[in-house]
Amino acid sequence: MSLTLETRDLTIRFGGHVAVNNVSCTFRPGELTAIVGPNGAGKTTYFNLISGQLRASHGSILFDGADITQLSAPLRTRAGLGRAFQLTNLFPNLSVEENVRLAVQAANGTHYDMLRPWMVRRDLIARADSILDQVALGSRRGVAATALSHGDQRKLEVALMIALEPKVFMFDEPTAGMSIDEVPVVLNLIAQLKQDNSKIILLVEHKMDVVRSLADRIIVLHNGQLVADGPPAEVIASPIVQEAYLGVAPKTAAESAV
Repeated sequence: MSLTLETRDLTIRFGGHVAVNNVSCTFRPGELTAIVGPNGAGKTTYFNLISGQLRASHGSILFDGADITQLSAPLRTRAGLGRAFQLTNLFPNLSVEENVRLAVQAANGTHYDMLRPWMVRRDLIARADSILDQVALGSRRGVAATALSHGDQRKLEVALMIALEPKVFMFDEPTAGMSIDEVPVVLNLIAQLKQDNSKIILLVEHKMDVVRSLADRIIVLHNGQLVADGPPAEVIASPIVQEAYLGVAPKTAAESAV
C-alpha cells in the first residue's frame, strides 16, 4: 500500500467556536498541496491537528496505514511527519552546524556516548555539512542560530526538517517575514524537495504567487470547513474562492451573460 496521510471528519472546538469542522482530505506522495483561505479560516489549526500540537475534538488522522490521532507530536515526528513553523523553532545559542548535527543524530538513532563523543562521528558531521550546503548555509555553519537573519533562520528550519528525513514536509507560511531577496532561496528549496516523488508536501501560504508557482493541488478552508479542492487554476477561478479568499463578489447570471 502506498504512503498516504488522511484526515477523516477532523474537528476541533474551542468552547463554542468550531475552528476546524469535519475536514476530510487525503494527501499522497509526489504532490504539493497548498492550504489556503482567509485569516481565521483554520489553516494553521488544521496543521496543528495533523502534526500533534493540538488534539482533535472529533475525527481521526491516518498516516501510512496507522491511526495516529492519539500520538503526541514527538511520536508523530518519529513516524515521519516533518513540520516547520510560522515562528522559527531552533536552538538559538548553538551553532548552525550543531543545530543540524543534532537533527542528523536524532534521525540516525545515535545517543550520547561518553566513550565516543560526537566529535569523532565524522559521518554525522559530513551529513550535517552536506545539508547546510544544500540550503546555502555552508558558509554560516559556525555562526550561532540566534545571529542569523530571519531568512537564514527559515532556511535552517528547512535544513532541520531535511536532516530528520521525514516522509511528510509541512510548511506553515515559510516566506513570512522574509525580504524580497530571501524569498526565492526558500522557494527553490521547496521546489527541490518536490523532485522526490516519495514525499508528501503540505504548504500553508497566503501569497497566491507562491501558491501558483509551487502547488500541484489547492484546498481551501473557510470558517473551518473545506470548501474547495482541486488543481490550482480550477480552484482559484471557482466562485467560492473568489469570494471567500480573494474578496471578489460572484457574478450574477445576468452579469455572466454580458
